[in-house]
Amino acid sequence: MFSLLFFLFLSTFTRSISTTTAAVTTTLDVASSIQKTLDVLNLALLQRQQVKTRNETTSSLSFIIRPRSSIHRDQHHHDYESLTLARLARDSHRVTSLLAKLNFAISGTNKSNSVYKVEDLTTPVTSGFSQGIGEYFARVGLGTPVQTYHMVIDTGSDITWLQCQQCFNCYQQIEPIYDPSGSSSYNVLPCTSQQCESLHPRNCLSNQCLYQVLYGDGSSTTGNFVTETISFGNSGSVPSVAIGCGHDNKGLVAAAGLLGLGGGQLSFLSRIKATSFSYCLVDFDSSRASTLEFNSAPAGNYVTVPLIRNPRMTTFYYVGLTGILVGDRPLPIPPSIFAIDASGGGGAIVDSGTTFTHLPSQAYNALRDAFTQQAINLKPTVSSSELDTCFVFSSLTNTEVPVVAFTFAGGKTLLLKAGNFLIPVDSHGKFCLAFQPTMDSLTIIGNIQQQGTRVTYEMSKLVVSFLPDSY
Repeated sequence: MFSLLFFLFLSTFTRSISTTTAAVTTTLDVASSIQKTLDVLNLALLQRQQVKTRNETTSSLSFIIRPRSSIHRDQHHHDYESLTLARLARDSHRVTSLLAKLNFAISGTNKSNSVYKVEDLTTPVTSGFSQGIGEYFARVGLGTPVQTYHMVIDTGSDITWLQCQQCFNCYQQIEPIYDPSGSSSYNVLPCTSQQCESLHPRNCLSNQCLYQVLYGDGSSTTGNFVTETISFGNSGSVPSVAIGCGHDNKGLVAAAGLLGLGGGQLSFLSRIKATSFSYCLVDFDSSRASTLEFNSAPAGNYVTVPLIRNPRMTTFYYVGLTGILVGDRPLPIPPSIFAIDASGGGGAIVDSGTTFTHLPSQAYNALRDAFTQQAINLKPTVSSSELDTCFVFSSLTNTEVPVVAFTFAGGKTLLLKAGNFLIPVDSHGKFCLAFQPTMDSLTIIGNIQQQGTRVTYEMSKLVVSFLPDSY
């Protein structure tokens, strides 16, 4: 009798310990992820998928939905690992650029004016990973008659620009370089114009307004500041939008230019007085497309969090991040680690152009340690370049991994899917945690963590909303 009672007690105790210590998990589709790493390098397959996409779309969407990866592929990347290394290098430059911009803003001032009115617009957004970079591209129309170009969407920049003829120093792009002589709606801004006076710094030559943008990663663009009509597929157009017509450019690859979606007064959004915008980013290896939308009301079961304004850096979109969960357990880090400090430094931003989520070292170390402690059934392997927490899943079709989630002010929680934090770095089953540490106090929520989620920025209401599973 005593033996039976002891056995029942031991069984109950064991179940209690198991319930207490077992991590909450989510399923990672290993086989599908690995297959995508092979498909993204198969140009013939991508071209067939492009044709299939065209045929399956309705007439109203056939123009705007076009896979970015099927248009151009960098032949230098012969395998997926080289694509990953290129993405890591680009991401490092991107973070350097954002930090340089923030540091400059903290020590300086910006001024500009807003002069345009918006109408509801939509344009497709597709992944640019097959070019070896982490940005996303929108296919937009420019000029009269309309010519279409792929432009990087960038929530971390304000000025919209593209390469223009005559080009003194230009990089290779997919489409022919924009020729303003063929557009009846192109106009060079004079130095005395309100738009020109909003530039900082401002330069003039023969009463023509000139702009120059220097990015912290070494990229740059210089040229005329002009106005032009921007068209977004069949959903509308905006006349006389102030943009840069770049004659001396370096740094980007394949894209014709950059669509500045930052929160500053020089951005495309401010110029046309958009009150909100949203996008949904497909994963890097996808041939699918989604949309970039302006003034569209969010619908569905969104996770809505505070949008915080930093008076020292109006370009960036700060959110009220308060913590991180791993396996449904909060990390032992204070919420203040994600707050904007008195100087304007620190804080947490959502950025479309940064690939990985970058965390202050204290937060990253806590995340890494908690994840590895709870991932006891996963087989660890050597690090991959800057990614130091990696596992090998080569023999698996799928696997259970600890969940990861962001928590925000107001008690809101954004649960990430497994593919948003564990990514393949080669085609042989090696996956790594898609977070990186930074010695800076700025937290950057990157686009891997945003993939498959419609992110809506409502500037008029000062909220950012996340709707998962929104391809």
